[in-house]
Amino acid sequence: MEANTQLTFAIIGIVIGIVIGIVGYRLFSKSHREIQKMRQKLLERDHQLAELKGGMGENLLSIQQRLNNIRHEADQLENQLNDDASRWQLEGVSSRLDVPGQDARSQPTDSTPGETPPSVPRDYADGSSGTLSEDFGLRDNQEAPQPPRY
Repeated sequence: MEANTQLTFAIIGIVIGIVIGIVGYRLFSKSHREIQKMRQKLLERDHQLAELKGGMGENLLSIQQRLNNIRHEADQLENQLNDDASRWQLEGVSSRLDVPGQDARSQPTDSTPGETPPSVPRDYADGSSGTLSEDFGLRDNQEAPQPPRY
């Protein structure tokens, strides 16, 4: 019976030692504390992200509502302008307003029928040796002609 009691005390001692070791490891382990701190920081960051998402949602809804208000006001102004043009019998204004893609700044210019519009400036002068050509000034043996002036 004494051997049986000693064996029981030894097993209980080993179990108590393992439990104390596990508890000590969890309480005094530096890596475990760091993991707990990181988890806490992660939870705080998740909470901050949730707040930011909520705020962004509110901002986006506010911007969308403002854009809808601006569109509504623009439609009202366009309708009022069309009504005023039809009341005053301004045919040129109402025809320009009905064309999509044409704004009020792109009005036709007053020109005579035979007159040609001015030409668009060119990047390169006539010929292959103009001042903006790729080899201008690189050839020493030939003198490059002066480009024509416009």
